[in-house]
Amino acid sequence: MHIAIGSDHAGFKMKQCIKGLLSEMGHIYEDFGCYDSGSVDYPDIAFAVADAVAQGRFPQSILICGTGIGMSMAANKVPGIRAAICHNTFNARRSREHTDANVLCLGAWVMGEGVMREVVATYLGAEFVGGRHARRLEKLHAREQRNT
Repeated sequence: MHIAIGSDHAGFKMKQCIKGLLSEMGHIYEDFGCYDSGSVDYPDIAFAVADAVAQGRFPQSILICGTGIGMSMAANKVPGIRAAICHNTFNARRSREHTDANVLCLGAWVMGEGVMREVVATYLGAEFVGGRHARRLEKLHAREQRNT
């Protein structure tokens, strides 16, 4: 799978670890920044990644900041994005199965590397189950269309 990935300065070190995991899993990724631990504004990275996903360039993406909150808030401003903060494998699986999340947001300050690797692997291994959940996504999409 081709995956977009990005982080702010707080998530930079963990992003490097996750890029290694993606390679181990056989995925191809494009890094949208940041490229060192110097301070950056998380919305700039989140918007770049979310725009690329919304345009159909990537089916999935990963954003990492200190808590995952800022990246999630910013990414969810982009129409077509369903960003989910996941700090455990249960949420990661459900974010894909029930809400068809297309952006996984992670918190480097609240997760260890081992847990983060498990969450990413679970998220990427899960698929949207459809059914009654599709109806709910249609409601989200309809509201989004009304607001644009």
